[in-house]
Amino acid sequence: MSRVGKKPIRIPENIKIDLSGDNLTVKGVKGELCQTINSEIDLDIKDKQIEVKITNNKRNTRALQGLTRSLIANMVTGVTKGFQRVLEINGIGYRATLNGNSITFNLGYSHPIDFNLPEGVNATVDKNNKITLSCIDKEKLGHVAAAIRRLRPPEPYKGKGIKYADERLIKKAGKSGAK
Repeated sequence: MSRVGKKPIRIPENIKIDLSGDNLTVKGVKGELCQTINSEIDLDIKDKQIEVKITNNKRNTRALQGLTRSLIANMVTGVTKGFQRVLEINGIGYRATLNGNSITFNLGYSHPIDFNLPEGVNATVDKNNKITLSCIDKEKLGHVAAAIRRLRPPEPYKGKGIKYADERLIKKAGKSGAK
């Protein structure tokens, strides 16, 4: 059995949870999130906590128990606190500017790149090289951050490009000079 899936999820006071059929809706201060729950998973909602239970003991069902528990816990955290992801731009002349709901990047290409943010994702740009993304949906936030990083991934010699703030780059040694 999944160790993660067995842990109950505590529901804060200001959160409303609605389970209708296979659809789970979580409403909170920051917004509302919906998720479809697999039919092999049962949810027990009582006493301000949710327990994720399985209907059979198959390997896939046990794996779904932990996944479902993590998704629901992320939904509860998202509608209460939200999630943030910080990206850093390294390189001379590399910068970003925020224009309404889009970010314009100058990343050493012959043209600037306009990146439109999806609905629900907010961004702030500090000092032209630090982008802070925030969203209540952790999955959507991860996809957007990965798409921005993909515009110019960090290169292994000098580290120029877009990287996550908590990402640790291992730089390669360049060519050694003739002696």
